[in-house]
Amino acid sequence: MITNINITKIKIFYTDRGNEFKNKIIDEVLEAFKIKRSLSKKGCSYDNDVAEASYKIIKTEFAFNRIFKSLEYLKKDLRSYVLWYKNKRIHSVLKYMTPIEYRLANVNE
Repeated sequence: MITNINITKIKIFYTDRGNEFKNKIIDEVLEAFKIKRSLSKKGCSYDNDVAEASYKIIKTEFAFNRIFKSLEYLKKDLRSYVLWYKNKRIHSVLKYMTPIEYRLANVNE
């Protein structure tokens, strides 16, 4: 669990148009802290696919069963994880290459 998050530093709240975000309390918090809401496009089910897939990976591979002492520890560990994910983790959908290897191999296509 993360504690001591400074909500005043949050500028934009990105969401899809799901019912869970049609919430008076969320609206009041966003208004109170002057946080802008950014919604996915209406009727575009693919608008959030990349974000949803990324969040799933972060939740299941990176954050599952972990407790971070502070936001700074989380940021440091997440940076390391993203570097590992892009440079070391192979993906079957990328022909068993890392994302960086795949991008470099297909740069001219």
